[in-house]
Amino acid sequence: MKLIFVGPQGCGKGTQAKVVAEKMGLCHISTGDALREMTEDRGQVTEIGKEIKSYTDEGRLVPDELIVRILKERVEQPDCEKGFILDGFPRNVVQAEELDKIMDVDKVIEIAISDDESVRRIGGRRNCGGCGAIWNVNTSPKSAVDGKCDKCGGELTQRADDNEEALRKRLAVYHNDTEPILEKYDSVRIDGEQSIEKVSEDLLKALE
Repeated sequence: MKLIFVGPQGCGKGTQAKVVAEKMGLCHISTGDALREMTEDRGQVTEIGKEIKSYTDEGRLVPDELIVRILKERVEQPDCEKGFILDGFPRNVVQAEELDKIMDVDKVIEIAISDDESVRRIGGRRNCGGCGAIWNVNTSPKSAVDGKCDKCGGELTQRADDNEEALRKRLAVYHNDTEPILEKYDSVRIDGEQSIEKVSEDLLKALE
């Protein structure tokens, strides 16, 4: 089964992709993780890895064509034999059209939450400057002491781009660019404002 998970910031698609992948024996492919793996120096960086670094080192976006090549290589690995979930790609119709050149997508799962809920979840996110742990003042996990990390006692701060104005702009991009891909594929909408367990349950039922 070849699936794509989409949803606005804070919808929990990464969490749900991991749950579904484990339950169904699928491979969870985060585009960001795949790009990082390709550029890690594990004794030998591949030619694709060097090509990626030529863009990221200069702060440029990795071209869609290159991302598709990376995904093609990744889905041909043995752990993807039963199928996979793409998390983070495609983000727009042009990317979806590139993806269509190398694979047939079975279904797209949209985990839907309102813009206000997205702002509440992401706006409450706090990062530890010490160990990098992520906490949230509005949702779980919350730190026991406000502003302090439970793990190392480090100070918790909010990322500059997690403010409401920036989040609203990112949500507008999601609605304008990403949502149109739902019309290209067989898609299922799941209510992401339920508990994590209920969202997982609805997802698995939709994929039976």
